[in-house]
Amino acid sequence: QVQFVESGGGLVEPGGSLKLSCAASVLAFDRYAMGWYRQAPGKEREVVATIFSTGNTHYADSVKGRFTISRSNARNTVHLQMNRLKPEDTAIYYCNGVPPTILGGSWGQGTQVTVSS
Repeated sequence: QVQFVESGGGLVEPGGSLKLSCAASVLAFDRYAMGWYRQAPGKEREVVATIFSTGNTHYADSVKGRFTISRSNARNTVHLQMNRLKPEDTAIYYCNGVPPTILGGSWGQGTQVTVSS
């Protein structure tokens, strides 16, 4: 069964930075597009950053220029460097395949990011 373990969240002031990490127990990890998703209170879960098997990346407009996604296929990990954080970035952040169904659709517990002064 595929499992995801996210870490690195926390409380940060506006303008600050955090780096999230995700360890994925996935066979043939390098074949899959991976993404970071977030869910804010009262809102739907959305994908904010994707990294394809080629290494190409795609970002939601709301985070473009501030967030950077990366992956290590040797370690089955995905990272999200978040800079110039805003209060509207407050959410629980998850990693998963893109789309999630390609890896079975289950989710990890996520990691809470709170941006507040």
